[in-house]
Amino acid sequence: VLETITRDEPRTTPPVRLPGAFPLGSFFSRRLRAAIAGLAAVVVLFALLTWKITGKPFLEATHLALLDVFAIGDPALDEEPERRILQLLSALSGMLLLPLLLAVVLESYGTFRAASGLRRPPRGTADHVVLVGLGRIGTRVLDRLHALGIPVVCVERDQNARGIALARSLKVPVLVADATEEGVLEAARIGRSRALLALTSNDSINLETALYARECNPVLRVVLRLFDDRFAATVNQALRDSYPDALTRSRSVSALTAPSFAGAMMGRHVLGAVAVERGVLLIAAMDVGGCPELEGRTIAEAFRPGAWRVLALDLSSPDDRQPDLATTPHTGSRHLGTGLEWNLHPGHVLGPQDRVLLAATRRGLGLLQSACAAPGTPAPERSGP
Repeated sequence: VLETITRDEPRTTPPVRLPGAFPLGSFFSRRLRAAIAGLAAVVVLFALLTWKITGKPFLEATHLALLDVFAIGDPALDEEPERRILQLLSALSGMLLLPLLLAVVLESYGTFRAASGLRRPPRGTADHVVLVGLGRIGTRVLDRLHALGIPVVCVERDQNARGIALARSLKVPVLVADATEEGVLEAARIGRSRALLALTSNDSINLETALYARECNPVLRVVLRLFDDRFAATVNQALRDSYPDALTRSRSVSALTAPSFAGAMMGRHVLGAVAVERGVLLIAAMDVGGCPELEGRTIAEAFRPGAWRVLALDLSSPDDRQPDLATTPHTGSRHLGTGLEWNLHPGHVLGPQDRVLLAATRRGLGLLQSACAAPGTPAPERSGP
């Protein structure tokens, strides 16, 4: 699925920032900035009032106002009542300023400390992929998306997860939080994203994350990882029925990888597994000798619709064959004596010394392996033409 993602889709241009501009919005919250602006306005007001009452130059009046705010100025005992009242109000404002300054220091310290380790998504982030879960699967998906040049925002609740180090090295924005908590997906800009990948090892978290994301964006493309393949099929159909205008994919990683492990343990070389909707098409190499479903049969007779089909024939001699068929040179010529012959005649008879490359379903490969292990087992009935 990831290999088919193209780079031709339109992307939004990141917001332009002036050179040297300090990103205040990334380090100070909106409430704190509003409070600082309000107190700054109060100080300016006190400076104007001091300038008006005392008649001194504006810069000197501003200095007096700041001294009054910080409570380090001389008491205005011999001055007019307006000046004394203004000094008391300035001192009261200074008392309110101290906890605000402490809040600025603490918040900036915590923000700078977090920013030194992990990036947070910028405010202008859009047309990106929200990746939930940075375990083994999420880490490989993150690496692949980054290689394709697709912007990613990650969400991971464990700060010691496997993919945190990779995200830090790639400078990918990461939210260290639970994706099911309120406001986390909004912070990941889920409303302006192109897709959601819920790839944690917890089915309930993946499902809850997908449902919440669909509430925020009904047409969002969603891919979620579920353990049980039947449950994944049910969820896939339910989400498609609930949101017909959106693309939904739910897959079981264990179900997709099980055929390869099973084939390898049974002594058959499985070259790859291709997911086709909810099914898996296996590409495997098998020796014809000792397999009654292949030995002595023509290419047409060895074909079982819905189960397996011979794709190519290894032309190498048994003594010169590579242990791994994936390293065999691919060629379409019979006269070279090596490589794979893809253009097979339907009447070609498979001999006991041949090795073939075939495509099979999980059930078909299992039946073929069982027949090869027990030559007396009857062949499965043909279905279809």
